[in-house]
Amino acid sequence: MDTALPPPGALQGVRVLDLSRVLAGPWCTQTLADLGADVIKVERPGSGDDTRGWGPPFLKDTAGADTAEAAYYLGANRNKRSITIDLAHPEGQALVRRLALQCDVVVENFKVGDMARYGLDAATLRALNPRLVYCSITGFGQTGPYRDRAGYDYAIQGIGGLMSVTGERDDLPGGGPQKVGVAVADLFTGLYATIGILAALRHRDATGEGQVLDMALLDTQVAMLANLGANYLVTKKAPGRAGNAHQNIVPYQVFEVADGHLILAVGNDGQFQKFCTVAGCADLAADPRFLKNADRVRHRAVLVPLLEPVLRQRAKADWLAALEAAKVPCGAINHLGEVFADPQVQAREMVTRWQHPLAGEIELVASPIKLSATPVAQHRPPPLLGQHTEELLAEFGFSPAECGALRDQRVI
Repeated sequence: MDTALPPPGALQGVRVLDLSRVLAGPWCTQTLADLGADVIKVERPGSGDDTRGWGPPFLKDTAGADTAEAAYYLGANRNKRSITIDLAHPEGQALVRRLALQCDVVVENFKVGDMARYGLDAATLRALNPRLVYCSITGFGQTGPYRDRAGYDYAIQGIGGLMSVTGERDDLPGGGPQKVGVAVADLFTGLYATIGILAALRHRDATGEGQVLDMALLDTQVAMLANLGANYLVTKKAPGRAGNAHQNIVPYQVFEVADGHLILAVGNDGQFQKFCTVAGCADLAADPRFLKNADRVRHRAVLVPLLEPVLRQRAKADWLAALEAAKVPCGAINHLGEVFADPQVQAREMVTRWQHPLAGEIELVASPIKLSATPVAQHRPPPLLGQHTEELLAEFGFSPAECGALRDQRVI
C-alpha cells in the first residue's frame, strides 16, 4: 500500500484569518485554502456565516433529514477551520487581535468603518503585526462618494454596466436587462482579491512588510467589462444588449437546429470558411460582404437570417459531430445534470468527494486549478459552526482555563 503523504500545498505555512462571510470573501479564502493555506473562518456564535441558512437546499444527514448546512455555504468554505467569536464583545475583539499576531493574512468584508470601531482595522492590526497582509472587500471601496453604501452583487451588476449588455435585445420578445445566473461580481472580486493577496505575500517575503488591499465589487465589475469597456472608451458609444450573440464576432451565437439549439462560435475567417463547407453554403464564404469578420459584423443583420434556415435543417448531434470534425468551435447547451455527467468534466475530476461529520460522503465542485508539483488540497469538508474553536485556541496558546472563561462570557 502506498502510504506516502500528499505533497505540501504551495501556500503551506501561510495562515489566514478569515473575518468574511457570504461569497466574495469566502471565495477568496477558499481559493487560498485550496492552495494549502491554513484558513481560520471566524463566525458569529450561534448563527455563523449568513449562507449557512441560505436554503433550501440543505445538506441531509445520514438519516435523510435536513441539517443546518445550506448547499450555498458548502460551495464556498471547503478546506477551512471554523471558530466562533463575538466581534461585538470587547473580549472577542481582543481575541481576534491576539490571533492576528500569528497570522499572515486577514480578510474582511464588513462595511467601511466597522473594523475601526472594533479596533480590528488595518492600521491597528498592522501596528501589532507589520508583516500582516490585510484585505478589505466592500461594495464600493474605502474611498469615494459611495464608500458608506452596502454593496450587493445584484446591484453591482446593474451599477457596473453588466446588465446593460446582458439579456435579449430590447426590440425582441423578452428584451431588457438581465443579471447573470451566478453572482459574478462577488466571484470575480474574490479571485482578484486572491491574486492581490498572493502579490502582497510575495512583496512581504521580499521586504518583510505587509500591506493593505482595498478591493471593491464595483471596481471589479467595471474591470470585467473587458472588451465591451474598451469598445466604449474607443468609440464613446455604449453597446446594447445582444442576447446570445457576440458584440464583436459573427457568427458567434446560439442557433436553433432541428431538435433544439447549439452554440456556433466562429472565431476567425478560416473557421467561417470551414463552417460554410460543412453547412453546404460555400457561396456565403465567397461573398464579399462576409469575407472578413469585420465585414460579417457590419452585415450581421444580413448574414444571420441566411444562416438560420441552414442550421435548422439538421439535428444537434449531427451538427456537433460535423463541426467538431472540421475544427469549427461549437457546443451544446447543457443543464447541470448534463454538465456533471459530461465525460470531459468527469475526466478533469471536477467533482470531489468528502467525508462530512453529519452527512457521510458528500460531493462538491472541485477547484479548477491544476498544479503539477503542489496540487490543490483536499483536507477538510466545509466546517460545522465552531467545529474547531477549542483546537484553534489551543494552537494559539490559550489555556483550558482561558477558553472556559471566554465561553462563560459568551465570547466564543
